[in-house]
Amino acid sequence: MSRNHGLRLVATLSAYALLVSCASVRPGDGPPRSGSNIPHDLPADAIPRDDPRSRYGNGPIYEVFGKTYRVMESSYNYKERGVASWYGKKFHGRKTSSQEPYDMYAMTAAHKSLPLPTYVRVRNLKNNRSIVVRVNDRGPFVGNRLIDLSFAAASRLDMITDGTSLVEVTAISFDKPPSQPVPAGGTDPGAVEPNRRSFVQVGAFGENNNAQRQLAMLRNGGIGSSFVHEDKSKSPTLYRVRIGPIADVDQYDSIVEKLQRLGIGKTHLVTD
Repeated sequence: MSRNHGLRLVATLSAYALLVSCASVRPGDGPPRSGSNIPHDLPADAIPRDDPRSRYGNGPIYEVFGKTYRVMESSYNYKERGVASWYGKKFHGRKTSSQEPYDMYAMTAAHKSLPLPTYVRVRNLKNNRSIVVRVNDRGPFVGNRLIDLSFAAASRLDMITDGTSLVEVTAISFDKPPSQPVPAGGTDPGAVEPNRRSFVQVGAFGENNNAQRQLAMLRNGGIGSSFVHEDKSKSPTLYRVRIGPIADVDQYDSIVEKLQRLGIGKTHLVTD
């Protein structure tokens, strides 16, 4: 079979047999029961290494719940901000997309498109805590979630109670540069400091008139916290249409839902 023909194939994955993760709130899921064999200490970060690609869960194209996803050719230069959720006891011991058993006490995670496995640094934008996890599963497939963390990983980020958090995900890549550039999710380089503010960015324009037209559409659609940010660090100046600042995941979800009703599905979470 030729590679081009193979790329046209869609591997339909069973949500129960091959996929573990989905949402931050699942019936019957949660932290381990009191009195169960819970480790006394949370695990250390996963140690990045050049693991071979998994024979399972790497597509290159797959379908879940009627939606098609494409696995990235490379994790090189990947950085993105979004919402993290976590999954726990309901899936403990079940097979992940890579066919490894899910261990809620290990430093692992699920991602929709990064190659399996990939090591990533996850930074909680709320408290600036960061961890390193090994992505060995697919998901989350609910809403606008970016990454699904194991119970241990979410505990290390202090997000068990909230269930979700705004995070920054950066690949620790052993990959060579891909044949096509990997999008960086619209994020800016550098560490995220707790006192910096987050915004939803919906467009970047070389002409202010185009930015103002999109701004008017947003405001007419009931998104009053939208504005145009002039990025004069670029030459020529870029006019970025943003919404915010974003206080928490609930506000972020509400804005994304309103944008989807306006026909805007491509957004980035950015921090200034």
